[in-house]
Amino acid sequence: MAIAKAERLMNLALCLLGTRRPLSKRELRESIEAYVEAFGPGKGTAGGDDSFSRMFERDKDDLRELGLVIETVENIDGEVGYLARRDSNRLPPITLDAEEAAALGLAAKVWQQARLAGAASGALQKLRAAGLPEDVDPYEAHGALEPRIPVHEAAFEPLMLACRDRRPVVFDYRKATAAHPGTRHVEPWALECWRGHWYLAGWDRDRGAERVFRLSRITGRVRSRGSGFTAPVPDVVTVRETVASWAGEVADRSALIRLRSGAGYPLRAKATAVRELGDGWDELEIPYGHGLDAWLVEFGPDVVVLEPAELRADVVDRLRAVAKG
Repeated sequence: MAIAKAERLMNLALCLLGTRRPLSKRELRESIEAYVEAFGPGKGTAGGDDSFSRMFERDKDDLRELGLVIETVENIDGEVGYLARRDSNRLPPITLDAEEAAALGLAAKVWQQARLAGAASGALQKLRAAGLPEDVDPYEAHGALEPRIPVHEAAFEPLMLACRDRRPVVFDYRKATAAHPGTRHVEPWALECWRGHWYLAGWDRDRGAERVFRLSRITGRVRSRGSGFTAPVPDVVTVRETVASWAGEVADRSALIRLRSGAGYPLRAKATAVRELGDGWDELEIPYGHGLDAWLVEFGPDVVVLEPAELRADVVDRLRAVAKG
């Protein structure tokens, strides 16, 4: 079945590329053997005509997805025709140096889920067709590197599409300090991967401010809303800075904690000062930014916050929320 469809698409593409004038659906139906075999030449039954129209529309969409530019032209009699002009379907030669080819190869290999892997592979095939030299293999360049961006959250794909299409979304979100999730109405700007976790940056309509949401805390299904955006979308650099700040990467002060000896090595790596206290405890001074309270909670009883008081209170609140379930 896959071979038959590929042959049908190839014949349709050649027919549209080879014509000097727009061809109607009827003419295409009579010219392509696969259509003739399936539905017969000319006008058939109403059901057969409908089935052919559906197949033709799917085939046309598939060819456009593959990169073929198909024009729709209406003649003076109101009849619609189709053609693919050669000058519109010819790309200039693609020239890539070794580093550029390596970057493309790494980008194509980075996605693990099937949907994005297929899109990346298809993009490379289009570059081959456009003139990427055969002796340049972006898959093999720097083959010792195996980058991976794992995506386990079910919310990733609907949010990715919503960011692309500029569609507001609604989802249930569980804050670390809350026992139950709450509903959020968000205008999604971009998805960013930071320290192995995915974050959504966007405009929270209920709070009237920009917010960052960790995808692992989104519960249930992401629902789309038809209305447009109400807030301006910042540039990608600003969005990344926002995510970095909310993920705790931007620190403007210091915190003092006690850490059990032999524990919390990621905290020790960030520490600006370490002092042994004895009795199995050390005292650390670490950078303090947004999100540090959530990170400290992950270390459980191995960490005690000494100062500032506001950080200590936030950590206690989070621990209480976890204890309540």
